[in-house]
Amino acid sequence: MSMYHIVNIIVIGKKKSFMLTVFVILILFSLSCSPERKITVLKLGHGLDPSHSVHKAMEFMAKRVGEKSEGRMRIDIYPSEQLGSERECLELLQIGSLDMTKVSCSVLEGFVPAMSVLSLPYIFRDEEHRFQVLEGEVGKRLLLEGEEYWLRGLCYFDAGTRSFYSKEKPILNPGDLAGLKIRTQESPTSIKMVQAMGGSPTPIAWGELYSALQQGVVDGAENNPPSFYLSRHYEVCKFYSLDEHTGVPDVLLISTKSWKDLSTEAKQILQEAVEECAQLQKTLWKDATRLALESVQKAGVEIHYPNKTEFILKVQSMYDNFRSLPEIDTIIQQIKNVK
Repeated sequence: MSMYHIVNIIVIGKKKSFMLTVFVILILFSLSCSPERKITVLKLGHGLDPSHSVHKAMEFMAKRVGEKSEGRMRIDIYPSEQLGSERECLELLQIGSLDMTKVSCSVLEGFVPAMSVLSLPYIFRDEEHRFQVLEGEVGKRLLLEGEEYWLRGLCYFDAGTRSFYSKEKPILNPGDLAGLKIRTQESPTSIKMVQAMGGSPTPIAWGELYSALQQGVVDGAENNPPSFYLSRHYEVCKFYSLDEHTGVPDVLLISTKSWKDLSTEAKQILQEAVEECAQLQKTLWKDATRLALESVQKAGVEIHYPNKTEFILKVQSMYDNFRSLPEIDTIIQQIKNVK
């Protein structure tokens, strides 16, 4: 082979190597200049303990959102009032500083008046009736009642039934409430209920209730079994009377502003994950309720099952008062007519 051919081969080889290098550089430059993958992050704040069934269900929801969106959506959850009380979280949603929260319907009624019907004592005949209402047309319509207040309901969480617990004596009939200061939620309906039954309602934030019971600021409170247990209120209150006066659900909400900012696909992913989460929570709730009642009994709490008839009669005046509010009274009648 001549010197000419050898030189020509070397030159051609260098050109190919150069072109390959240029090609690789162009690809890397293109990748570095492409926009970063955008991740939609939703912040969810609530007041419950991380061991609560609702928190566990919301963790499942966050996982499903991540899976369904293939990592393009994420929900960050802040439990135990890290971002504020239920009322404060609702206010943060309204101004768009927080994306999602979970609150009791009793607290929500201060922002969405129509929700007050779900806090009425003995509005539900039994557990089956409660789920038929909440998962049916009436319940779905109520979830959207707060949109004009920048609060869009996504689903209900089962919060069982609420009953009285006390420090000094069991509450077996409305007369036992006379002279007792009973902690209530910041809910006009809850306050009126305790008044109608003969007690002295005292609204106190959930996070402050343990010390209020210890110090005698209140003589008792009312809540469902898992909350009574997880809050450790059973350490102070040794009497739990299952009069089951209300079946107030919890509500998962999203700021209307945050909802509108989501794409159609993102809305669908979130709603699907929410519905899966709500069904899981119902199962977790049953287990949590059974565990709570067993645990507080082992800790020395007396559990009583009073006759509900006297309690029901005492609160009938509350229903009479709503007759002057046709919009609310209509919803009450619709709930009663659900079979």
